Order: sequence, then structure tokens, then C-alpha cells
Amino acid sequence: MIKRFIIKIIAFCLVSINTNAIENVILFGDSLMAGYGLPQEKHLAIVLQKNLNDSGYDLEIIDGSVSGSTSASGLNRVEWSLSQPEIDLMILGLGANDMLRGISPIETKKNLEKIIQTAKLKNIEIILAGMIAPSTHGLSYKKKFDNIYPNLAKRYNLDLIPFLLEGVALEPEFNQDDGMHPNEKGTLIVSETLKKYIVGFIKK
Repeated sequence: MIKRFIIKIIAFCLVSINTNAIENVILFGDSLMAGYGLPQEKHLAIVLQKNLNDSGYDLEIIDGSVSGSTSASGLNRVEWSLSQPEIDLMILGLGANDMLRGISPIETKKNLEKIIQTAKLKNIEIILAGMIAPSTHGLSYKKKFDNIYPNLAKRYNLDLIPFLLEGVALEPEFNQDDGMHPNEKGTLIVSETLKKYIVGFIKK
């Protein structure tokens, strides 16, 4: 019994040591990460921080997401958003609104690339959260859009979440009435996805 308790203490201490390099994480996205339509206490940033803290990771999650953001508006505010002191890691999750508006994937890629470059100049690590387009704008558009994220991840050697809404998209029980934004249950799933990749990054 005592031996098992000591092992747990050591494991917790190791987790704490591993997280020393990453303390402040900013969610930099749109309404999918901003908690659109949900009460404040159910916003992704708060849910994710509690999720990580409960697992022994002493991290602060900063909500840098703005509903309605496109990659262009994200680029316009990235310098200010990343000027907050001691941001160590950015979860970059923009592009969904570009896709909904049919904005050229070439333009979206350029904007995301500039955001990545801005973060790198500030020595901020990045996890790229990918999106997947429906075939609404045609299969050619879908292919070009879907390829944005893996191509950027490969070029800049970034950890990639293939699809931010994995397990949530097109599942009525996990979405609000609009069919697009995660509800409370969906937010929990997105939180688990982000937690998995953040912890994986920390342990590298």
C-alpha cells in the first residue's frame, strides 16, 4: 500500500517536472474554440484547463479565440494576442470560416503560414488543429482546403491534430441546434482531443 502511494507521488512529480517547459497555452481560433452559444463556465478554455489540472498538469489555458474569425482576421490580431507575457504554446485552429465563405485555400494557407511564422519568431510552440471541408464548394476545393493543414505541419515540423472536431462533427447529440458548434458534451470531447495532443507534446 505504501509502495503504491510512493509510486503515485513520484509519477505526479514527474508530470510536474515535464510541464515546467510549458505553462501557458493559448487557444487561437474561432467560434469552435471560443465557446460560442455556451455559458462561460462551459467554454473550451475553462473545460480544457480543468481537464488538464485534474490530470496533474499545472497549465493555464488562455482563451485567444474570437467567434467569426477567418484566417485573415486571425492574422490581423495575432501580434497583439501573442504579446501576452510567457505564452509557451499556441493551439492554432483557424480556417473553418474561410471554408464556409468559400475563400481560396491559397489565401487561407498564406494567412495561416504568416501566423505560424509570427509565433515562431516569438519562440512560441505550435500545435496545428486541422479542419475538413465538405464537398459544398466542389471536390477540387475540398482537396485543396483539406491539404492545407498537413502541408503546413510538414513544412514547419508541427504537431498536427488532423481534425479538431473528430467525434463531434455531424453528431447531433454533441452539437448545438445549428449543427455546427459543439454543445457541452461536444466541448468535452474536443477538450479530450486537445488534452491528448498537449500532453503528447509535453512528453516529447
